[in-house]
Amino acid sequence: METSELIKKVRKIEIKTRGLSHNIFAGQYHSAFKGRGMSFSEVREYQYGDDVRDIDWNVTARFNKPYVKVFEEERELTVMLLVDVSQSLDFGTVNKTKRDMLTEIAATIAFAAIQNNDKIGVIFFSNVIEKFIPPQKGRKHILYIIRELINFEPKNNGTEMKAPLEFLTNAIKKRCTAFILSDFIDNGDYRNALTIANRKHDVVAIQVYDRRLADLPDVGLLKIKDAESGEEMYIDTSSRKVREAHREWWRAQSEKLSDTFKKSRVDSVSVRTDQDYVKALMNLFTQRS
Repeated sequence: METSELIKKVRKIEIKTRGLSHNIFAGQYHSAFKGRGMSFSEVREYQYGDDVRDIDWNVTARFNKPYVKVFEEERELTVMLLVDVSQSLDFGTVNKTKRDMLTEIAATIAFAAIQNNDKIGVIFFSNVIEKFIPPQKGRKHILYIIRELINFEPKNNGTEMKAPLEFLTNAIKKRCTAFILSDFIDNGDYRNALTIANRKHDVVAIQVYDRRLADLPDVGLLKIKDAESGEEMYIDTSSRKVREAHREWWRAQSEKLSDTFKKSRVDSVSVRTDQDYVKALMNLFTQRS
């Protein structure tokens, strides 16, 4: 993309998403994610009902009576965006591709994080880790992230959710809030990696999808291409059986994904490319408040 065109696009997204995060999400974001990190504050004598796991055994031994550690909420959080950059994100049938919407959502969350004085970092992934941007603060850092969201070119086409989840677990030492932004078109088994990541961090999944994936239109013979494998084929969309088979495939995929999130105890939301993502994010934040 030309530099001047990129600057215009960055500026456009900044104006839209910064306004959204400031006017709509600031309070919702803070109440939804505050207190996810806890830091040691002091010790005090054990009281009935205290969690025995909080007992400080060194202090207890010194004074011959039980003392517990007291923790307080960390005011500053670390936020990680796990951003899918695989080729399937370039699909879109209305006025916005999945990648366009994913970029806007990521930028909105980034500005909300900065307004809350949080650090923010990014993991770009396909079927491998494409790029890691360590967490930092500040508008300059945010604009760098937005430029990368718009202009990043992955070296690989496929999608593998397991890779970024394992990277998150191993590379980010301090507990963080992590947003996975993807279409989640991955036939691999990543439930265990997701469960482990969510035990260490606070993981939230945001699925972006196109309505034509959910409901195939009746437009006769249609040539389709798998963006990740490059394989092309024709399908007869005028056939009711073909359309029903496709709907059944989407239903099964959606149920499997929902089950994965539920069993991993990960909060999630699905956003369609022709719908308003603001409402979906507000609902997600409200549920967590």
